[in-house]
Amino acid sequence: MEFKHESVLLQEVLDGLCIKSDGIYIDGTLGGGGHSFEIAKRLTGGGRLIGIDQDEEALSAARQRLNPFLDRVVFVHDNYENMETDLRGLPADPEGDRDSALMFPGGPEGCIDGILLDLGVSSYQLDNPDRGFSYRTDSPLDMRMDRGAALSARDIVNDYSAQEITRILRDYGEERCAAKIAANIVRAREEAPLETTGQLVEIIERSIPMKMREKGGNPCKRTFQAIRIACNRELEVLEDSLDTMIGLLKPGGRLCIITFHSLEDRIVKNAFRRNEKPCICPPEFPVCVCGRVSKGKVVTRKPILPGKEELERNRRSASAKLRIFERV
Repeated sequence: MEFKHESVLLQEVLDGLCIKSDGIYIDGTLGGGGHSFEIAKRLTGGGRLIGIDQDEEALSAARQRLNPFLDRVVFVHDNYENMETDLRGLPADPEGDRDSALMFPGGPEGCIDGILLDLGVSSYQLDNPDRGFSYRTDSPLDMRMDRGAALSARDIVNDYSAQEITRILRDYGEERCAAKIAANIVRAREEAPLETTGQLVEIIERSIPMKMREKGGNPCKRTFQAIRIACNRELEVLEDSLDTMIGLLKPGGRLCIITFHSLEDRIVKNAFRRNEKPCICPPEFPVCVCGRVSKGKVVTRKPILPGKEELERNRRSASAKLRIFERV
């Protein structure tokens, strides 16, 4: 299956990164390389692009798409949570080996001009029935973005307790019928393990009252989102990585993050705010005594949303929000 994914908020990301021809940029969720193609095209003065993705199929597709720019692009198969560690071992020459001079001999902190994260699941992953991300096709329960990872959606629905599944559906999917769905999952797996997305869909549909199914789109969306997030540790990885990524930026460097649901957006918004105004002194103190210094400024007081033309062209962009932080 061909890797297809239309880049969301493309021009807004390019504007937000303020790309310099000799800069160093990181795409921490490389995907099919749509955003990265346009970034690499602008690196005409010796700049570098580092593309990171945990999905080997995405990396393979990105290598093909970015073939004209192999002199300036380095590909890394990993989760962006390991970004700092990965950068320490990168060769200065994108086409060199690991024994050549390092790109960051003194460490990567304060060396990066821009970082992009385009979170969530790609169109390719959703549309590929082998991956198990979609509730619209009957396929194996998988949902792993890194197919080499140990934990899959099948493990969650068959091995987790009713209490654990309820928490996942409630916290990551904001599902009001979480307890009922979890109880029905446990009841069904007592007869035989759940193996397919179709089995899960059937359980979800009979767990949600008809009145509630008539609102808010497909009733399976929240449960599939929740299990996918848990399977890939998406929120945990995001929350634990933001401060590190800001620390990698040069003064004036920018971190651009596209989110697709309120849980991600809230984490990004709060982290950006905390790094802009880190002081924890009581408000009645006349001066700051905690010693915490601002790392930068929030460029986007309100998130940037897709325009009408993009919404008409790509319906999956509807929930996208772009937030930008600039290092000082």
